[in-house]
Amino acid sequence: MRSREPGLRSIFVVGLLAVCVLAGCKRDAVDDTAALGDGTVTISGDDAVVAQLNWAPPLVTIPDDGRDAALETADAALAADDLYATPTSAIPLYLALARMPEHETAARRGLREAQARLLALGAQALVEADEQDSIAGMRAAHDFAAVARFLAPGDDAVVRYLERVDDSDRLWELNRAAERDLQAGELGESGGGALAKFREAAAQRPGQPRALQGMAAVESEMIRRAELAADAADYNGASRWLAHATTIRPGFPTVADAEQRLERRRAAHIRRLRDEGLDALPKIRGVDIARERLAQIIGIADPGDPVANDLRQRIDQAVHYGDFRPGQVFTDALEGGARGPQVVVLPHGGFMMGALPGDRDAEDNEKPRHPVRFERGFAMGVREVSVGEFRRFVDATGYQSRAVRRGFSLAYDERTGNFLRRSNVDWRSDYVGRPAGDTLPVVHVSAKDAQAYVDWLSAQSGRRYRLPSEAEFEYAFRNGSSERYPWGEGTPPDGAGNMTGALDRSPGGRSWGNAFPDYEDGYWGPAPVGSFEPNTWGVHDLAGNVSEWMADCWHATYRRAPDDGSAWVNPGCRDQVIRGGSWASSPAQTRASWRALAQVDTTNARLGFRVVREL
Repeated sequence: MRSREPGLRSIFVVGLLAVCVLAGCKRDAVDDTAALGDGTVTISGDDAVVAQLNWAPPLVTIPDDGRDAALETADAALAADDLYATPTSAIPLYLALARMPEHETAARRGLREAQARLLALGAQALVEADEQDSIAGMRAAHDFAAVARFLAPGDDAVVRYLERVDDSDRLWELNRAAERDLQAGELGESGGGALAKFREAAAQRPGQPRALQGMAAVESEMIRRAELAADAADYNGASRWLAHATTIRPGFPTVADAEQRLERRRAAHIRRLRDEGLDALPKIRGVDIARERLAQIIGIADPGDPVANDLRQRIDQAVHYGDFRPGQVFTDALEGGARGPQVVVLPHGGFMMGALPGDRDAEDNEKPRHPVRFERGFAMGVREVSVGEFRRFVDATGYQSRAVRRGFSLAYDERTGNFLRRSNVDWRSDYVGRPAGDTLPVVHVSAKDAQAYVDWLSAQSGRRYRLPSEAEFEYAFRNGSSERYPWGEGTPPDGAGNMTGALDRSPGGRSWGNAFPDYEDGYWGPAPVGSFEPNTWGVHDLAGNVSEWMADCWHATYRRAPDDGSAWVNPGCRDQVIRGGSWASSPAQTRASWRALAQVDTTNARLGFRVVREL
């Protein structure tokens, strides 16, 4: 509502005496009228409102022949709610006329009606002040209170109204103090501040719009602070602000909506950091950058966050495997469109290298047993290098192997059951010296021949190929186990590999004198590469088929051997390590820890090689 009376604008008590003098009143009339109010009653509250709560009637002049007209004017002003502001308003006129005996009764009746109307308008002003946060309504309520206190300070209705004004004043000041705290940033998340004051106001006047709006403003500011915290990647701080905000207006969706927005922002931030880490991985210092991004993700993500776990795994993969993953089988493109040997990625990790304690077949050169750890995975040839693969190398380079240049190699002799030197036997020959099929493992190659092949592969593919270290070979041979043989102990299971079995027979009917009992694999001589099942890491024929050249120089023991899985190389060494049993090896030579030496120019029908490709 809008008050029909203008504000008093700090009109102070002028005194009813002057009114009566101008109206021709006697002195004793002043004393009687004083009972209507003295204009100086004060209630509790801020002294700043005392002036508003004191009122003095405007000076009224009524000529003797104008009294009837003045009463009519007063009645008309009352009907129009023109109650007190000017000399022609209802209450000033009634006050003056009350001093005149012939109009006293009518004037006092008019004052009672004016007082009732005054309180009604005042009640409307308080509603406007409370519900519409109206400063004008509060000022009008004060003006009505000042006039009502002047008229009848002890009247019950006036006292009740004045109490309501007093309550509204306290509520107004409480809201104002809360708003000042809000403006100063003192929200009260830990007690006190704007929130406590707004809550007190709402408790004092349940449903009071200004207090409720104030609490909503505090909630909004807490949400804003949560968003600012999120801007600074302080999502824990953002969550704390939202937790405070949740307590303000339970049941309202505002905070829940903000939580969803911030959670989406956090998830997007985490994904962006993950993508930056992944983009950096292939670049210089990429792993360091990716680890920085992972640390940032961990700082803002929940424990066990799948995106953080994914990036951690990708970093581990890049550190340990480059662009590959454990168990991945691949080939590299070579110049001219050919493909290199198939290789499988072996997992990084560690194992105990050397003979097992109590191994009755162990030699001193297999000791001492010692730990080896691979900090980076590597890819090993799935199969031994075949005749066809070695042929592509020779055709491309014109390379002449050691046996070709020397004109002979050691081949199996069925008549004697021994390995004898035979002329015109080289990498193109099988175990007895006949032309070899392309799928057979290449034999009759020296360590230098094998090295020449991996050097060519490296040049053709742009990747580093090499012979395995004996640590890599034993690690792949054991593939996570610590047994003497891949299958454990005793006779191999059927189809375990091409090894010496007591049931094997040569084309001439020979059998092995030292073999696995009750075992037969169907071959006398090398089998085509990959003929038997691979081990659990996907590598074929480590325990049998052909023995293989290693990159290591021969050392009689493992004392001072590398513990990182690298080859133990001495420049210019003449003897290199051979690993893995062959089709013609005794059971003791098929053990995981077995090792032997051979001169680097050695060639025979039991010895081939496989490759390792660095990641």
